[in-house]
Amino acid sequence: MQLQFFVRSPTHQTLTVTLESTQTLTLRHLKSSLLPNTKSISSFYFALNGKPLSDSTILPTPEILHLSTLSLLPRISGGGGDGGATGAESRDCYLKMYAEKKPDKIDPNEKRLGKWLNCALSFEPLREPCVIDKLGNIFNKETLVEALLGKKLPKEFRHIKGLKDMINIKLSKISGKQADAADGAMFQCPITGLEFNGKYRFFALKNCGHIVSAKALKEVKSSACLVCHKEFVESDKMVINGSEEEVAILRERMEEEKAKTTMEKKKKGELMLWMGQRIVVNWKGMKNLRMERNRVMLE
Repeated sequence: MQLQFFVRSPTHQTLTVTLESTQTLTLRHLKSSLLPNTKSISSFYFALNGKPLSDSTILPTPEILHLSTLSLLPRISGGGGDGGATGAESRDCYLKMYAEKKPDKIDPNEKRLGKWLNCALSFEPLREPCVIDKLGNIFNKETLVEALLGKKLPKEFRHIKGLKDMINIKLSKISGKQADAADGAMFQCPITGLEFNGKYRFFALKNCGHIVSAKALKEVKSSACLVCHKEFVESDKMVINGSEEEVAILRERMEEEKAKTTMEKKKKGELMLWMGQRIVVNWKGMKNLRMERNRVMLE
């Protein structure tokens, strides 16, 4: 599983760093790859939420979460005469450091974008075919199936037991958008053109799999899909990446469906058992009837 995080440079640029699951990297090596002048490496340090990090910190580490933001900040050296920077340089570093906006634990915008642009399991960019689970999480289907077969699903996705717990969806690509575009969404509502980037609510229609915006469903009152015109009912609408309250409703619905399926299987099993017993009884009765008939004929 990839680790993706952001680095805010001293020039106030935000860079994206992606670390494969098989890779390890120290912050010192990362710093040297970002700073053109190797002599200035020791003059800067990484900080997470205002807390300085050691150059020897090895990535990945539990301390740096997926989609975290690190700041690369200049060190404040003493005034001239001690081998450090001059007073002017020190003041300049001081001003630069405090001009840097203190990052949030996880930037809300980056976290939001991550949920809508990436697979919920692998954090890799969404690529078709895609599926959602019954809680509205979106996945790359191949990734989810592989994790399911390998029994490697994290605890939060253990409610996915098989293909029956996945819903195939149909995303509408933004025309002309390159797959490696760095400026946001790759998909959109096919009716309104609103981007699939978390700023707007979207629904999946279980009966056909099309993804449309809440705005489209509100403005065009119809009991049929606005794309393929297949009829749907209210319970076919599933919110994508919903709020805590919306996910709680979906979870309750999922548990109800599970209980209903269990009850139906139980009733079916009881019916099959009863039918089997009747067949056995009838077979014994026929056998006794044949034996009685043979006895009469012998007499």
